[in-house]
Amino acid sequence: MTEKQVTTLGWVATFMSVMMYVSYIPQIMNNLAGNKGNFIQPAVAAVNCTLWVIYGLCKEKRDMPLAAANMPGIIFGIITALTSL
Repeated sequence: MTEKQVTTLGWVATFMSVMMYVSYIPQIMNNLAGNKGNFIQPAVAAVNCTLWVIYGLCKEKRDMPLAAANMPGIIFGIITALTSL
């Protein structure tokens, strides 16, 4: 693959990752409506995403698609976990 193709693939994968974490919104709505879900999975996802964002930003050559793909997981994972309690 050319460098441009790899970069495009990285940003497509970033978009799909963001969509995966945005899919927490229905669970958050259910949690707030009183239909509580389990907090463990979104809490672990938030911790995992935090580690990946730190990794992506702390590399000598920053990996912005990796960091951008995982940032929503931190936010939506924490919100989902907190609303499920």
